[in-house]
Amino acid sequence: MSKEELENQYSPSRWVVRLGAEEALRTYSQIGNEATKRAQATGRNLLDVPYGDGEGEKLDIYFPEAVSEALPFLVFFHGGYWQSGSKDSSAFMVGPLTAQGVAVVIVAYDIAPKAPTLCTGTLDQMVDQVTQSIVFVQKEYPGNQGIYLCGHSAGAHLAAMMLLANWTKRGVTPNLKGFFLVSGIYDLEPVTHTSENAPLLTTLEDAQRNSPQWRLKTSPAQPVDPACRVLVTVGQHDSPEFHRQSREFYQTLRRGGWKASFEELHDVDHFEILWNLTQKDYVLTQIILKTIFQES
Repeated sequence: MSKEELENQYSPSRWVVRLGAEEALRTYSQIGNEATKRAQATGRNLLDVPYGDGEGEKLDIYFPEAVSEALPFLVFFHGGYWQSGSKDSSAFMVGPLTAQGVAVVIVAYDIAPKAPTLCTGTLDQMVDQVTQSIVFVQKEYPGNQGIYLCGHSAGAHLAAMMLLANWTKRGVTPNLKGFFLVSGIYDLEPVTHTSENAPLLTTLEDAQRNSPQWRLKTSPAQPVDPACRVLVTVGQHDSPEFHRQSREFYQTLRRGGWKASFEELHDVDHFEILWNLTQKDYVLTQIILKTIFQES
């Protein structure tokens, strides 16, 4: 594939069908900001909770009305090509999920800096921070009824890397019950040939080390809990490369013995697939709730 075609395939805003690229990005930000303001206005939350010592290592926890130790937790990692996005505009799913008794955690991590000479915001650091955030949730809420990881785009990549985490090294094994991977990238090598890599400065070695697809194919990891479900989803109007990445990662998971499923969500693009989580009747909202509450 030529450099120009790779650039096109890995530019999700070029594939939107209802809005122009800029308008789609604006709408995505607006819906995320509004959902977050609504979630914060309930007062049933803990904001900017430190999960580590770094300035960017903060998370927000949104609780349902009936708070108890024995809640299921959905932990969300935002997208933005590891260089944009924020927890402060990513609480899309908080309303519908907390209404059904699920606590939602939105995690911040150090995105790649505008000046790549700075040593923060590397992929290895982001993976480490995401791992830390899950350890924090497990330690703070040891009586949880399951931790479910959800990520969008680059956030789906970070969530998928948790399939490979060494929890023994962390001294705690989180009660992971499910993964919801939404329009993600699982093999980073193609991205190293696009302009998105400029702030990341990712080498081929970095890309392989941080590619769950490559890692699981070359040295398969066994599921810690065979019952843990992994849902790989992609939007109908995502680019062909996003479709390929999702299908191949799903197939790799199945071959590795994971309880994986694949869903192509009808008539949504890379941004609608996430912003529709503000709606309780949206198909992905319902899939998430049915998975958490073990309904077939």
